[in-house]
Order: sequence, then C-alpha cells, then structure tokens
Amino acid sequence: MISGLLFGTIWKRVTAGLGRRAMASGGVEKGKLRTALDEVSEKGAFVRSESIYRSFIGKDERYPAAEGRYHLYVSLACPWASRCLAVRALKGLEHAIGVSVVHPTWQRTRPDDPDDQHSGWVFRAPGDPPLANTLGHGEIECDEALVPDVINDCKTVRELYELCNDTDQRYTVPVLFDTKTKAIVNNESSEIIEMFNDAFNGIAKHPEVNLFPKDLKAQMDEVDGWVYNNINNGVYKCGFAKTQSAYDNAFLKLFENLDRAELLLSKQRFLCGDRLTASDIRLAVTLWRFDEIYVVYFKTNKYTLESNYPNLYNYAKDIYQQNGVGSTMNMKHCKTHYFTSHPHLNTFGIIPVGRHGWSADHFGEQHDRDRFL
Repeated sequence: MISGLLFGTIWKRVTAGLGRRAMASGGVEKGKLRTALDEVSEKGAFVRSESIYRSFIGKDERYPAAEGRYHLYVSLACPWASRCLAVRALKGLEHAIGVSVVHPTWQRTRPDDPDDQHSGWVFRAPGDPPLANTLGHGEIECDEALVPDVINDCKTVRELYELCNDTDQRYTVPVLFDTKTKAIVNNESSEIIEMFNDAFNGIAKHPEVNLFPKDLKAQMDEVDGWVYNNINNGVYKCGFAKTQSAYDNAFLKLFENLDRAELLLSKQRFLCGDRLTASDIRLAVTLWRFDEIYVVYFKTNKYTLESNYPNLYNYAKDIYQQNGVGSTMNMKHCKTHYFTSHPHLNTFGIIPVGRHGWSADHFGEQHDRDRFL
C-alpha cells in the first residue's frame, strides 16, 4: 500500500461505521478516499479497481437515449476519457452530449480541511488564476480548453460524486451524468463508448459508423483482453509499481505485447482486420501518450514508437486522422497532468519538453497505412 506520508495523504473515515471492504484482488481496500496511486497490492503491484456505476442507456428503462439529456465529464489528459471523446466525435454526437473539461493538475479537493488531504480533478474556467501542484510548485495556466461544470456548478469531480450520494470514494473520469435524474449513469469508459456507438443512432450525425460490429465481437474481445491488461493498463503497472519485481514483470509484459501489436499491424490496417473498431480507439489513446509521457514518466523506456515501432507509429497516426478524432487529443493537457499531479513522482512539477513539445500535430502527418487499402 502506498505510504500516506510519501504522497502527503492522510486518510479519514467520512461516515461513522464505514467498514473496511477489501478487494479480492491483492489487498487494495475500498471505502477510503483514494486515487489510482493508492491502488497497490501488498506486493507492490498496481491493481486498478473496477468502476461501480454501470447502468446502460437504452437498456435501462430509466435512461432512454435523448438529445441534450446526458453530460460527459472528462479530463483531456485521461486516456479512458479520451476514448469517449473520440467515439463521440466519430459518431457525431457533439450536439447531443455536452462536455465539461477539468483542469489537468490535481488539487486538494477539501483545501480547508487539514485532515483531508485527498487530491483530484477540479473545474476551472479559461482565464482563471494559474494553479500550482499540491506542494505549491509550478504555475499552470487555466487555458481555453477548460469547460466548467455548467450542469451542477460543482467545483471538483469529488463534489459531483458526492452530489450523487457516492459511497465508493474514488472520484474518476469519465463520468456520464443524467441531467434529468441528477444521477451518474456510468463511469466505465468501455461501456460509455459502447453506448455512444449503439444507443444514440437516432440522434447521431454518423449513425452508419459502427465500432462494435457483431461479427467481430469475439475477435475484439480477445484483442481487448491483451491490449488492456498489458498495454493500456500495463503502462500504469510500470509507473505506479512500488517494488522492482512488480515493475519488471509489468515492463516485460508491456513490451511483449507491443511487439505482438507491431507484428499484427504489419499484416493488416486495423487490429481486427480491415475495419476500424472500438479496439483501435482503445489502443490508440495509449499510443498517443507513449513516447512523450510514458517512456519518461512511467519508465517504459526500452523503445519508443517513433524510433522502434514503425507499424504502431503509423497506425497511431491513422487513428488520429479518423474523422474528428484528432481534435479530441490535447497533448498539453496530457503532459501537464501526468507531470504535475503526482508530487511523490515529480516533486517540482517540471514538464519535459520532449521531441514534439506541447503538440500532437505529428500524428497528423502522412502515414503509410494506405498500403492496406
């Protein structure tokens, strides 16, 4: 378990009688205020908790598809939220599902309570005073990409969850929120993108786009399994490991599976053949962040995409250039979040310049995937 002193986190129970509920997978406890940094097993391995809000628009009679009813809360830095924004763009749902965008740098969510050291996502408006990290270092601007909570006027994502009487106390994004019932519908990105694909076709500007073709379901499930466990989540297993053995194991599996993806994509345009699917979106959001962030911050430094994985690098460009997708990727927010939000990993919040600076424009350059057309 991560040291509270190390991360500056002092836990307190928020209700009398709140019991300790241990997860079945490795000693990570629920029922406490926590972030991803705290989801570490007794052996020092990162163990991501499952999302608990799992209702489905269109399948749950409480939540019919309707234009303007649902609101999406995101961080532009978060790869899980990035999935949702990409699918929202591909389906043409920008007019139907509103978005609020948090500031990339975590802040104290109860700054006036000395006994509550939880840090997490906060809302700010463009032009607000700049923020520092939780140790007071840095001066991070409130830029034009920020969108405050226009639905509930919450100042933090934590406040949004508490508005909905949350008991899990893990205040993550994305959040799909129902403005009619004032409830969180879902906070699991893999299910939100499926809803965006299927439930809103009567509203979507691009209902013909189908990222979950039924004839590819078994193939997608198989691909998603090794991509999620070893690449999407694998970079976090490297970055948040607390023992050398946990890091070494995650590092080995990460690059074994990047090699696997590189080989697969040397033979076909997309992960499941010649059709773009949600599996491609799921992989691409990690690839866009890999060289500029994970190689440095999460110590995934065996290879880079740009220098060592030509098929993955060109594939990442191809997905980025799909209709509307590139506009959802904000490298500035990505780099800012990772390098300024975890003081025990980067005390002074110094953000590496990197090869491409603040921009993701290099993913908009020419690629070679047309050879599979």
